[in-house]
Amino acid sequence: MQAASPLLLNGERNQGMNGQNRKDIKPGTRVNITQKHDQRTGKLTSGIVKDILTKSTFHSRGIKVRLTTGEVGRVQEIVETNHMQVRDA
Repeated sequence: MQAASPLLLNGERNQGMNGQNRKDIKPGTRVNITQKHDQRTGKLTSGIVKDILTKSTFHSRGIKVRLTTGEVGRVQEIVETNHMQVRDA
């Protein structure tokens, strides 16, 4: 069985949770970021948001955050939020 993909049928990402909207990101959210020195390669760094550094509500290249590890970068993917956890009934 294959895990659910964040891609829609036409190959585009769900625009609601792509890291461009500040309202979707809160401290404690697990995200994948691209750090400045990794922009050319597109290497992603996974971590948990400590601080949101972008003040605007939207940023086309991703909201800038600081992870709990101190790494800073722009959110490329939102992996998990506290309200997205699924419980078995």
